[in-house]
Amino acid sequence: MLILDTHVLVWLDEGSSQLGKSALKRIDNALAMGELGVATITFWEIAMLVEKGRLSMKAELDIWRTELLSAGLVEIPLQGPSAIRAGQLATFHGDPADRMIVATAIENSAELITADEKILSWNRYHHTIDARL
Repeated sequence: MLILDTHVLVWLDEGSSQLGKSALKRIDNALAMGELGVATITFWEIAMLVEKGRLSMKAELDIWRTELLSAGLVEIPLQGPSAIRAGQLATFHGDPADRMIVATAIENSAELITADEKILSWNRYHHTIDARL
């Protein structure tokens, strides 16, 4: 399973050039295999960004989410073990959404694709892919 960080989902949806060619190939391959996922908290984080005016979307969020899931994206709900792990990530920074996304990746033995330097440099989880490459 390959899990997209929030900004990577947005970049993918927008066709952003910030998403690297190698990363895009990994994403396309995972999608083709039914192994491209996103943590449920990602949809909450996007809704919060829209509400704060830091992100604008072309479609209503519920319709956008449904279309993504219909296209093959797998939503991974936050489970109790992931929620507990998110609270116990030693030396990880305090952003709750990042903590839950990383914990979801760990609990699902998944790779996480991100451009977040704090996540990429965290030395306790080595299954990250730099989305810019």
